Amino acid sequence: MSTSARTDGRKHDQLRELTIVYEGLDRVDGSARFGFGATHALASVSGPVEIRPTLELPSQATLEIHIRPLASISATDSKALATTLKAILAPALFLSHHPRTLVQIVGQALCGSSSGRGLGSVGRGWNASLVASLVNASTAALLNASSVPMRGCICAVAVGRLVGPTLVLDPAEAELARLTASGCFAFLFSAVLSGAAPADAPPCALLWTNYTSSTPFDESELAGARELAEKGAQEVWQTMKESVGWMEKSGVPAGRKNVSKATSRDLVETGGARSEDDMDDARMEI
Repeated sequence: MSTSARTDGRKHDQLRELTIVYEGLDRVDGSARFGFGATHALASVSGPVEIRPTLELPSQATLEIHIRPLASISATDSKALATTLKAILAPALFLSHHPRTLVQIVGQALCGSSSGRGLGSVGRGWNASLVASLVNASTAALLNASSVPMRGCICAVAVGRLVGPTLVLDPAEAELARLTASGCFAFLFSAVLSGAAPADAPPCALLWTNYTSSTPFDESELAGARELAEKGAQEVWQTMKESVGWMEKSGVPAGRKNVSKATSRDLVETGGARSEDDMDDARMEI
């Protein structure tokens, strides 16, 4: 496939630039911003904390997730996405280690409202790439908090199908209108899983996908989409691994730290205006 088939000149199996920023938000235990190119999401983690007696579970912590769009208030689609993220993240957490407590994750979209176009969407404003960003931001925030034991790392990417048909990894906003199929794929990476694994990543298992199409598709296409997504998820895992290693050395969450796929070797600390930090804090408050 020629790179000219994609609006930004990428190859069909190439991700946009990956960005992880550990925000160091106030009044939370961990926070992170994750982005595929311009598709960004912010997440915070609080807990384990005390929970109201009517909501506590005797054998495990209660996992509560809130998802917020860029503008307006959370609607039915945001609540449905929160339920989906809970099903995706729960298998990676040892909630039984903290019974009768609350673990709360708040996700915030940082993209424009036009991002709801295209197949693989879970509602207005929530395309597959944005859902993948929310999953990855939540995982990074959990790693940043280090307050809830995890059995593995969940990484997600989006895959779409252009007219051709050609499967493409991480569709950009400008490509959504040209897609005839699309979906998010979430994988659990863990050393306790069995199966073959590349030399630079642990084994992984597919946890969830919402791959949908406007035309009929067969198992071979779905298998191809999964294979392409797994390759992209391994790149996300590698970038997240590098960011965690740097986070431990630099003492995050003392401040805002940034690592991207393009600059992970440099490990550059970003400053940012205080007003931007205050805006992020306000977004994440409940």
